[in-house]
Amino acid sequence: MFNLQSLIRDNIKNLVAYSSARDEFSGEAKVFLDANENSLGSPLTKWYNRYPDPHQLAIKQKLAFIKSIPVEHIFLGNGSDECIDLLFRSFCNPGKDNVVICPPTYGMYQVSANINDVGIKKVPLTEDFQLDLIHLENVVDANTKIIWLCSPNNPTGNSLNRADIEMVLNNFNGLVVIDEAYINFSKQKSFLQELADYPNLVVLQTLSKAWGLAGLRLGMAFASAAIIEVLNKVKPPYNISQATQELVLKALDEVGQVNDMIKLLVDMRDALADVFRSMPTVEKVYPSDGNFILVKIKDARKLYEFLITKGIVLRDRSNVQLCEDCLRITVGSEKDNTILIDAMQAWYQINA
Repeated sequence: MFNLQSLIRDNIKNLVAYSSARDEFSGEAKVFLDANENSLGSPLTKWYNRYPDPHQLAIKQKLAFIKSIPVEHIFLGNGSDECIDLLFRSFCNPGKDNVVICPPTYGMYQVSANINDVGIKKVPLTEDFQLDLIHLENVVDANTKIIWLCSPNNPTGNSLNRADIEMVLNNFNGLVVIDEAYINFSKQKSFLQELADYPNLVVLQTLSKAWGLAGLRLGMAFASAAIIEVLNKVKPPYNISQATQELVLKALDEVGQVNDMIKLLVDMRDALADVFRSMPTVEKVYPSDGNFILVKIKDARKLYEFLITKGIVLRDRSNVQLCEDCLRITVGSEKDNTILIDAMQAWYQINA
């Protein structure tokens, strides 16, 4: 049986969270002399001299409407990376506990584990980039606190089989974190609506990808109210800046524009994949549910270095397990994509 209290670190259970000035007062006031802010203003705007809402309530209310998720099930982080780090710090005892990752996958799970001195058990994906359930079952032990799953997966681009994920959720008594950073580009259904069925489920999403707000650094964690309460207890008091909150609120009014961008990016992704398949030294174009494509290419590193000389930067994943001779290529603008294809064709002519 899943028991959240048994997962929380003892020091976090006993933690008295920092109480900010904005936590201790709510309501309307004319004069704020409680937070040692600069009452004369700032060089930018009169509003930025004040601390932001530590609970980001206005953003959460809009997200609650968009996602059909109650506010108390939403946590906002300074990018998904803060959400990842807080999960480690809240639930994993340094030097004792461990987590499971399934490479190739997003690298910050391992980095955060190392920073927090948490053990890592690796269960590589199968050759078709799916979960190895038998291996996964065999490595889990009494100190395994979190299983990290990325779907759609980065860098491979594919979605994990839903039935396999449900199998993990039903049979693991720790937290199962599903990172859905690229879910908007996929036809697969999000796990958000399954939160009521799985008290051990945490879903990560972001505004960096489909919403085009990577520069604002706003990630989202969705989970039970009890898990969200723990994350709110541990987070810094003002982790989302006032400028970010203001701009995100404006962006969340543009759902239609975002949906149009998603459709266009998916169309360009599929068209790019067709072009790559026609190229002479491309060995495989992997199916993608993201805004990028993993491509296996002969002499991938040499092509990567050639493109650098043309001012084109891709992500060389050749040294990543199961991704030998692979480049991860983000779908660019129509102009970007044309420049890339022309440069790749020039490379092939030179090396024919």
